Amino acid sequence: MGRKPIIAIAIGDPAGIGPEISLKAALDPTVQAMARPVLVGDPKIVERHAKACGIAADLLVLDQLDGADWADARLPLLACRSNEAADIAFGSTSAASGRMSLAAARAAIQAALARQVDAVVAAPQNQTSIARAGIAFDGYPSFVARETGLAPHDVYLMLCFDDVKIVHCTLHVSVREAIALITRERVAHVIKITDRTLRQLGIARPKIHVSGLNPHAGEQGLFGHEEIDIIRPAIEAGVADGIDVAGPFGADTMFHTTGVDAFVVMLHDQGHIPAKLLARHATAGLAIGSPILFSSVAHGSGHDIVGKGVADATALIQAITRLARAAPR
Repeated sequence: MGRKPIIAIAIGDPAGIGPEISLKAALDPTVQAMARPVLVGDPKIVERHAKACGIAADLLVLDQLDGADWADARLPLLACRSNEAADIAFGSTSAASGRMSLAAARAAIQAALARQVDAVVAAPQNQTSIARAGIAFDGYPSFVARETGLAPHDVYLMLCFDDVKIVHCTLHVSVREAIALITRERVAHVIKITDRTLRQLGIARPKIHVSGLNPHAGEQGLFGHEEIDIIRPAIEAGVADGIDVAGPFGADTMFHTTGVDAFVVMLHDQGHIPAKLLARHATAGLAIGSPILFSSVAHGSGHDIVGKGVADATALIQAITRLARAAPR
């Protein structure tokens, strides 16, 4: 058996539950058995949350991962220090929090690009704090794209829970802009990236179903022609490339189908609504199409329960173990 993969855990919003669930996930026995977790964030923030939540964590604070002693029994923490850490109050929104959450994610991504870690998992950020910092941010997939040198819309979101995987062709844009983004080339690219990612996750022969854009997948042109002119030709291109892909199907009924490894949807709500109904607190997002393995949780930063020790780390744990299976040994 090869070495355990090193998984960087960016602690997310320092005023939210991110540091708490990052600690809980890193110390979880299942995670410890499958991976070598490394927290990424400000040490003072992590220590403050550990104390408030009653989490016993013996930290090994590192300024860099090169030369790290992985035989050390302590939990490694790659320090991403900020002189604003002392100003962060639990449950608050601030520009400082926004800056710190993305700085930790950026440091983790840079470690992955440098091959110092095998994958990155990010705890939840807070959109309001990031906006107060004046940082353009519309979700982790586009952030990962920019940080890895790709166009913002060329990294896609795969929502994961249990055995269900939902990939979005478009994400955090207006519906009008999303429709303009849905081209044959883009849908074909999403199908190709989905197939590649599923194989990386250990599925030898992935089966993919693709939704339509319009009600009832256009009803043979009665409710729109995007399915005929754009989506079906993209599916046929995937089939020609040897991908087991079918559709377009109505987005309101597609998820009843069993034996499918991933569903591709055209719009944000086509995927997020079923995911959040079926797995309200256990959904993780996998950013696919970039040169690194990156995942994040789909729930919020939990300002109402921060510091109480009651935050549920299930989604983060599942995200880590999913990437641990996919990471190269």
